[in-house]
Amino acid sequence: MIITVPTSPNYASVNFRLARNIAASRSVFTNKQRTQEYDACYWTAQVTLPPMTRTDALEWTTFLTRLQGVKNTFLFGDPSHTTNLGTYNDDHLATENRVNDTSETLSFTASTSTITAGTSIFTNTFVGDFIVVSGANNDDNNGTFKVTTKTSATAVVVDRTLVDESSTADCKVRQNVKGATGLSLTRVGSGAGTIKKGDYLAILDAAATTGDPVQYVMVVEDATASGTDYGVRIEPKLRADITAGHYVKFASPKGQFRLTSNEVSWSVDRASVYGLSFMVTEVING
Repeated sequence: MIITVPTSPNYASVNFRLARNIAASRSVFTNKQRTQEYDACYWTAQVTLPPMTRTDALEWTTFLTRLQGVKNTFLFGDPSHTTNLGTYNDDHLATENRVNDTSETLSFTASTSTITAGTSIFTNTFVGDFIVVSGANNDDNNGTFKVTTKTSATAVVVDRTLVDESSTADCKVRQNVKGATGLSLTRVGSGAGTIKKGDYLAILDAAATTGDPVQYVMVVEDATASGTDYGVRIEPKLRADITAGHYVKFASPKGQFRLTSNEVSWSVDRASVYGLSFMVTEVING
């Protein structure tokens, strides 16, 4: 159950954090370091409310009690950025898979950072769009790439260093999949305008405005628009594949959170002034 959060009084302070699970090892002989990032990447926050009278405090104490510890959830986001800086003028965008090839022969050219496909899979991509490659023999040729030049429907130049590799079969070139750090979006209705660095987005679980958020992400560079479509670099990476057409909330986006602990508490002084704070963690489903 998603419990409605009280709107008054507003937070006195919120310490908003992005937690990552990255292992690191260092050679005792060369001092070289290797890192490995795991799937666990999520938002947490320490919330502190201002001193409250009993009437105001009742709204918050009953809310916390209704959460039943970590059982129920609520919608929450960075309170310092409830209104995005971008000018996009609709509440939502939608995911769009402009390339979704699950069996393609690819070649990679290091000197020009070019990815060449055996067929015309890049017909609908544009400069500034994001693609996710997997199945290459060299790890440097896998991952999320931003298209910097579209040479043709079969070849694109990307923003990362590649390793020379020729005619590798059964590669995948997709968008909006697990591990991606770029979103491929299109407008909803007559929506238009910019999506700016620092804006937040909430990825929903359905092709409808009534969907529940499954991930809360930050835009980390100004998005590229091409007609009605957008290429958006995000952090953290996607935790799961997104079905094409699922909505992404732009206006006042919030993620789905739950309490970090099953225990809630508050303090009351002699003047019946309440003090209250709590920790929250983004919900990871599946």
